[in-house]
Amino acid sequence: MGGRGGMSPRKMKGMLKNMGIDIDELEDVKEVVIRMPDKEIVISNAQVAIMDAHGVRSFQISGDVSERPVSSSSAVSVVQEEPAPEIPDSDVELVATQTGARAEDARAALEEAGGDLAAAIMKLSSK
Repeated sequence: MGGRGGMSPRKMKGMLKNMGIDIDELEDVKEVVIRMPDKEIVISNAQVAIMDAHGVRSFQISGDVSERPVSSSSAVSVVQEEPAPEIPDSDVELVATQTGARAEDARAALEEAGGDLAAAIMKLSSK
């Protein structure tokens, strides 16, 4: 048995895409903070990959991990607002088809739901 038998990342990404799974890398991530009641887990020099499998998004995070306690004085924090996610036309079409809504309403619901297909469909279906 020779060789590693591994698959190139490019070929793996292509296979996943054929199965309806997209993987994208977030660029220029400085750190990721996971807030818990008594501490924060901080991942600096973070690399973040987003996997979208049929509208369900998962995040894979790697980097240098540290922890810090949460004090009552750090209860107020400034969070920079992120730009709205880019909504693919195929997602707009899917939501519009599923709900009978106009494309403009489907896009607005998707933007409000941060690109979450299920949440957008539920929002429009409850009207």
